Amino acid sequence: MSAEGSTAAERRLVLSISGMTCAGCANTVKRLLTGVQGVTAVDVDLARGRAEVAGTAASADLIAAVEAGGFDASSSG
Repeated sequence: MSAEGSTAAERRLVLSISGMTCAGCANTVKRLLTGVQGVTAVDVDLARGRAEVAGTAASADLIAAVEAGGFDASSSG
């Protein structure tokens, strides 16, 4: 099966997010990540400064979305 005809496997990615200081920030990050094509679920942990994202979106797209919202993000592996 070619890559064009196959569906990318859903996976979970963990992002480290800095700059979140309140629940409003966490909600903004969740909204930003949910808006990325291929994202099926988002769980933001304000206390740990991280977000767990399920779906087929590339980590670079997720990081770009968070950074566009004014937060710093990196892949936690």
